[in-house]
Amino acid sequence: MARRPLPRILSSATAQAVRTREIARTAADSAADVLHPLITVSRGLRELAGIARRKWAETPKDKRGPTLLLAAGGVMAVALIRFGPVLALISLMAAAAWKGRVRPVVKTGPDESEIARLQALYEALVPYFSAPEDPDPRYAHGGEWAGVFDDYAFDGNGRLTELRIAYPAYFTDGEEESRERIEQLLHAKSGRGREYRFRWDEEGNQLLMNVLPALSTAIAAQRFVTAPGETVLGFTDADSVQRTVPVTDGGETRDAPPVIWRTGPRSTEPHLLAVGQPGGGATTLLRSIALQALQHGDVLIVEGGGTGEYACLTGRTGVLSVECGLAGALSSLEWAAHETERRLIAANRARQAGRPAPADTRRPLWILVDRPSVFGHLAAADGRTDPQQLLQVPLRHGREAAVTVVVTEQFDCVDALTETVRSHTRARVVLGPAGFEQIESVLGTAPHTTPTPGVPPGRGYARLGAGPVLRLQVPATPDPYDDATGEAHRQAVLELLPDHQPTGVPGGGQPSGHDPLRGGDQVPAQDPAPAQVAPVPAES
Repeated sequence: MARRPLPRILSSATAQAVRTREIARTAADSAADVLHPLITVSRGLRELAGIARRKWAETPKDKRGPTLLLAAGGVMAVALIRFGPVLALISLMAAAAWKGRVRPVVKTGPDESEIARLQALYEALVPYFSAPEDPDPRYAHGGEWAGVFDDYAFDGNGRLTELRIAYPAYFTDGEEESRERIEQLLHAKSGRGREYRFRWDEEGNQLLMNVLPALSTAIAAQRFVTAPGETVLGFTDADSVQRTVPVTDGGETRDAPPVIWRTGPRSTEPHLLAVGQPGGGATTLLRSIALQALQHGDVLIVEGGGTGEYACLTGRTGVLSVECGLAGALSSLEWAAHETERRLIAANRARQAGRPAPADTRRPLWILVDRPSVFGHLAAADGRTDPQQLLQVPLRHGREAAVTVVVTEQFDCVDALTETVRSHTRARVVLGPAGFEQIESVLGTAPHTTPTPGVPPGRGYARLGAGPVLRLQVPATPDPYDDATGEAHRQAVLELLPDHQPTGVPGGGQPSGHDPLRGGDQVPAQDPAPAQVAPVPAES
């Protein structure tokens, strides 16, 4: 049935009432604005009168007479002074306006909802922090939370952002399982979906929990202020490192705390292994490392995924080869092994002769291998050598030969990595969503934060050697040839790419017939180079 329209008299009356209410509300707001000074002065006079009344009530009866006499003398003196009454009135109005001003309400404690949250959290901790034989338990059902929660803070939604907990001395805080139970409980009761950091003070029997802010994802690929041999893996929390570098973040320049990975002859972590989920940002990390490495060295890239993620680097100055096939990967890695041996022999001969090592043995060589397990399966099916076997020499002797190896792999293929790769890659990175067990299996220890199920690309954890586990956000370094890449990030990567090397000039930037990686040996210009860089025997 169709709705019948309201009678005209009713609709016009409703509209008239709405207009009347709006006019009345506007008039009330205007009157409040006009009368605001008068309201403030009136409130102040009322407060001053209340103060005078309290003072008079507190004055002893034997002193009220002298007090009245003194007040009367003051009034007489003001009345006899020129402009005294006017100045007294102005002073009174100013004091009333000051006392009657609206002051912001200062919160001195938790409200009812926050108290309920703290009490619920206290009750949840009772089974873990109490013992039947304790004569004076600090944690007991129906007890008070104020005696164990020292510092606390809440956000605008009433959820905890910081909490300091005092626990009894007999709690087994030295056992990892006991600590994990407490951390999981606090994580669940304080709100999921956020990243918490837990700091245990075993000496003071206190636990500090705080919510970590999200790391910035707006830092794109750029030239970082670093020394030769330093690579910025990403950025972390300000209180986790003691160094900052200037970066451009969203069009503004600011200082950001980086995760610096140091390579070279004196590095204790000369090689790196990055593991992540599909889409976690391992390829982005490899592109970022390649762009930084090309400033001072040469790069050899072996891509097992075969998706063309590194096509932007093909033919660039300093990029020796970008291999996506099994044959090219085997020839390039075989050359890398021979090149490592050649550098070791040349440096050893120079030291024996009392001369500095040749310049071509000191120029950094980076071997970036993305998903070597794919090539391992193909090589096993074809009866050929696993490319990971060719990485043994660069991994074992790369530090002395200025050769750095970076390997990336996905979690479901980590078991396919050889023992050599696992044992010599002491710098570790985990990217993408992962649980405690997965992170611990790669980094060797669990992080002191609670990983969240949903993270942006390039978000993860890093650990350099035996150091602490750091949160990590890799700079945005997407494929500039991908249609889904934003224009700002595309231009940022294109500006960092080296120029295309001239045709027929191997090694890029060197005269024809000279290969800097062959120790200056003259090579015919028409010599074929199937893998862009021909294998070199160790004796050359």
